[in-house]
Amino acid sequence: MRFSSLGSGSGGNSTLVEASQGITTTRVLIDAGFSERELTRRLARVGCTPVDVDAIFITHEHGDHVGCSLAFARRHRIPLITSRGTWRAVGREDFDAGLLHLARSGEAIALGDMELQPFAVPHDAHEPLQLCLTDGAVRLGVVTDLGSAPVAVAQALQRCAALLLESNHDEAMLRAGPYPPSLQRRILGTHGHLSNEAAADLLGRCRHAALGTVVAAHLSERNNAPELARAALAGALGRLPDDIRVADPALGFDWLNVG
Repeated sequence: MRFSSLGSGSGGNSTLVEASQGITTTRVLIDAGFSERELTRRLARVGCTPVDVDAIFITHEHGDHVGCSLAFARRHRIPLITSRGTWRAVGREDFDAGLLHLARSGEAIALGDMELQPFAVPHDAHEPLQLCLTDGAVRLGVVTDLGSAPVAVAQALQRCAALLLESNHDEAMLRAGPYPPSLQRRILGTHGHLSNEAAADLLGRCRHAALGTVVAAHLSERNNAPELARAALAGALGRLPDDIRVADPALGFDWLNVG
């Protein structure tokens, strides 16, 4: 199994995950927070076309995650998976009901060569879900939007061989920055976004001997810096900052193997 970020930040988020078993390959797109043209361009950058995508999983209804997903799924006849709450927030009557699959926290979804394992997170959206994926041999966790990490979230991320984890802001930079107090409170709240320190705390609770690749994602361009996120997450693992990758808003990152 391998994964690639097509971009991660306030301007848009999308992660492509691929699993293969012999002659078959399954690809799932986690979020599609770009325009159709831009998403197609970013898929081409990692050697894929829309017809190569077997399903789209939408974590929640915020524009930088839902993006073009409905139109993209409808145009290319791709199954769309999301929670009932998210669907109520973004659903359209003209969407083909045959393409829609509703997900629930804790209920695994079999999809070709992989299994999707959605779990609930605290975020200011309607029934947001984040995701673990496994091909039966290794496990990947993708967690891009949450304001805090209760025990249930840490439990959901156990035994992952790779993690893509939100490390949104440096708290000192956020408090000293240009955002109004109301927006600062939202970001800092339990249903906002993870700081570098909070992300490091969650990572420390998920640490185990087989955890290899760790990627910091959804970094704020105004309230964070890659070197700060790397240092915080590396500290939680007892590694060097250069061991932590960062998902770039424009370029994401190329394919990385899980395990």
